[in-house]
Amino acid sequence: MAKVISTLFISADGVAEIDPDWHFPYFDENMGRAVTEDYDTADVLLIGRVTYDSFAGAWPEREAAGGDDAGFAKQLGDVRKVVVSRQPLTFSWRNSELVDGDLVAAVRALKADAGSKGILIPGSISVVQQLLAAGLVDELRLLVHPVAARKGRKLFDDGDTPYHLRVTATEVFPTGVLRVIYAPAEAPGKVGYDDVRDQVPSGN
Repeated sequence: MAKVISTLFISADGVAEIDPDWHFPYFDENMGRAVTEDYDTADVLLIGRVTYDSFAGAWPEREAAGGDDAGFAKQLGDVRKVVVSRQPLTFSWRNSELVDGDLVAAVRALKADAGSKGILIPGSISVVQQLLAAGLVDELRLLVHPVAARKGRKLFDDGDTPYHLRVTATEVFPTGVLRVIYAPAEAPGKVGYDDVRDQVPSGN
């Protein structure tokens, strides 16, 4: 089964809606390396409409310009891009397609495709939220910036069921950015009140 990996820039207070004012001062070669590693895990990008419009409005031009990031721009152009949108789209960027039917069913089919290396979700908060709720995200790769954004959309929405996670890798960059990779985990065992009470010394 192909892994579904979410990669996000995020503030210390959980905001994943990027504001250039707090994001770009922390972008350095270490973060660039981490981003490249994330993209190298996948041969399918799963992205929402807003993310697609942002990417398609920038990366084809960068590829054509032949600058320092032209190689990465070509990688993005060559990869299969599956776009989640409620509206029909006319695609101008090569290898782009609209998600086929229900998102959860489509992702299950992508995961089961023997030809898939991996599925990466860059940004696309609403897509990640839906797939977290469906239990289909295999890894959360967060680049946590040492800043409290104080406004903007957060990664985790309100719900009745907590998401339990385990840390599989961490790295601290010189800028203070913390790279954390999480995987889903079982809830830890609960200790009942009577159990805790029995462990407290009586004082006698």
